[in-house]
Amino acid sequence: MIKIVFCLRRRPGLSGEEFRRYWLGEHAELVRIHGSALRIRRYTQSHTIDDPPLSAAVDARGCTVEPYEGVAELWWDSIDDIVAAGSTPEGRAAGRALLSDEHHFIDLQNSAIFYAEEHVIFSD
Repeated sequence: MIKIVFCLRRRPGLSGEEFRRYWLGEHAELVRIHGSALRIRRYTQSHTIDDPPLSAAVDARGCTVEPYEGVAELWWDSIDDIVAAGSTPEGRAAGRALLSDEHHFIDLQNSAIFYAEEHVIFSD
């Protein structure tokens, strides 16, 4: 499988709560609606948690990059599926709808997105 990993930062002016509520509610439903047209097999959201006992692990590593609000991951069976979905009128319309919606809550210029092939090292 292949996936997109999308590390998100919220738009200026949105609180963390507003961002999470929109992303988990409005945007997630939009992805669900368009998932078939885009041939998405799986979609997950990982929302950043801010907890002082956990911050020590970040601090110990000397990380200086501003943290993301969270990570979205979308899976496909293959690169061919991604290309095929984008070559249909429905797929292109779905992609435009999602991008348009992303402008409502994501600071796209300060977010990161990349395609990845997952290698599971261990799993329970």
